[in-house]
Amino acid sequence: MKPKNIARLLVVLSLVLVMATGITLASANPLVDEARQEGKAVFYANITGVESIMDAFESEYGVVGEYTRVSTAVYIPTVQTEFQAGRLVADVLQGPLPVLQILKEFGILAEYVSPMTENYPEWSKDPDGVIQQFGIEAVALIYNSELVDPAEVPTSYADLADPKWRDRIVMPDPITHATTITWLVGLKEHVFATEAEWMEFLRGLAANRPMFVASFGPTPGPIETGEKHIGISMPKYIVTHAPAPLDWARLDGEPIMGSARGIALAKNAPRPHAAKLFIDYWLSEGAASILATDVGEWVLYDGVFPPIDGIGDAEVIPLRELSDEEIQEWSEVFQTIF
Repeated sequence: MKPKNIARLLVVLSLVLVMATGITLASANPLVDEARQEGKAVFYANITGVESIMDAFESEYGVVGEYTRVSTAVYIPTVQTEFQAGRLVADVLQGPLPVLQILKEFGILAEYVSPMTENYPEWSKDPDGVIQQFGIEAVALIYNSELVDPAEVPTSYADLADPKWRDRIVMPDPITHATTITWLVGLKEHVFATEAEWMEFLRGLAANRPMFVASFGPTPGPIETGEKHIGISMPKYIVTHAPAPLDWARLDGEPIMGSARGIALAKNAPRPHAAKLFIDYWLSEGAASILATDVGEWVLYDGVFPPIDGIGDAEVIPLRELSDEEIQEWSEVFQTIF
């Protein structure tokens, strides 16, 4: 049986066990009765492939998890406009950490510390008890395992500047895509010894004429088809695009980096008990396992990893958030390079 199928079977078995003991667990949770009276928890998020978590939540507690996808580009104005008009529908808000921190500054989020947070690293917890980080949108070098010889797989980020990769790379546009700008700056801060070495790498990468796409979502397509052989992409696509011939480059002593993702209770949530119950479930081992197994997400729940060969041994770190001014400044710099 394939590792992915084994991991999925283990998740299903664990969910069956939880459902079998659901009455006992529910009776022990003081939120359940009021949550059932409220009927549902409305969840605004920009993460995909989480329908199985919604189904598992409803099966366990008899409370509906109603998922509304809001893209990152309009997340803040959408939530802010609804909140200021006194008609914010969402009970729970999930998104990239910088987005939630802006909403927190606007007074749109409420304090809630889930008991599940004891299974998460201390650095992932908001000292104000408002936002809980639950995962990292990990970015790595993804390649076509049928077209790239094992001997030429990069062992460092600097290898992408090797002329052998000319016309073989795909990546999000480093001038317009904020997360890619942040990631490239992260290389300067966490990987390259000096800014001069980093700039040399950027010029070498640009000289290899990578294909630019709008975001990470389109990056695996050209790699799968063989149009491009390698890309700055996300390892989760190895899971969600299986059985496509995708693998990730294990780098020597260099971390995988990505944007932190968080979850929080909405201030004046229409259904506060269902909202807290949903947050508890989202942060549970069962939900974290579904995110890792079905969606390939790098979750922060202790001991849970996506079914990607070797990924559990990787060092994965959150990137520093760049201000809007920094994003704009680096975008202008990258225009002169790419």
